[in-house]
Amino acid sequence: MDPTRTRLVALAAERGVSLSALSGLLGRNAAYLQQFVRKGSPRKLEENDRRTLAEFFGVDEAELGAPPRETVVTVGAVAPARGADWADIPRLPLGASAGPGTVAHDAPPVDRLRFSGRWLRQQGLDPAMLSVIEVEGDSMDPTLRDGDEILVDRSPRALRSGLHVIRLDDVLLVKRLEPGSAGTLQIISDNPAYPRLERARADVVVIGRVVWKGGRI
Repeated sequence: MDPTRTRLVALAAERGVSLSALSGLLGRNAAYLQQFVRKGSPRKLEENDRRTLAEFFGVDEAELGAPPRETVVTVGAVAPARGADWADIPRLPLGASAGPGTVAHDAPPVDRLRFSGRWLRQQGLDPAMLSVIEVEGDSMDPTLRDGDEILVDRSPRALRSGLHVIRLDDVLLVKRLEPGSAGTLQIISDNPAYPRLERARADVVVIGRVVWKGGRI
């Protein structure tokens, strides 16, 4: 395996994100980066894909196969250092249940997960309104698996269909929400083995929208 592919696999492992999830980040099919790593197709990453991955991991594009940059030295001048642009997002010791549910308790962060600040801005996300929590259970398979980490945006926004972390009956859950009839919400598990719920909108506290996931390959 050439250095670019080796480095990409190492970065994915360090961040705890799968190659298929990274392919989705690029807008590609789920097997795109797996084919790049294992089959050598494509031979090299396209410039836009390489830039997106470098910004996501917070590394120089050269680590992912970009040609080295030319350095222009001017007598009497010092080139400014390229400043790091990081956002350390709190990792909370809470499990958003994708199963029967767990009781939610407020708690200080136990760790932080580092994201590229530029990448977050491109997604329209405010680091101050983000937190990372772990998924527990299998009711959201195959979208979310037990042990996956999810990035939750708590910014006040109009509710729309999608994955959300909610509090229901004092239990923290991660579920798919869709508008129901007469002021209700459909609370959906992607795993068909789990029943769909319909609850009054007033009974559901929406903590935030799931905007990213990461997990072991």
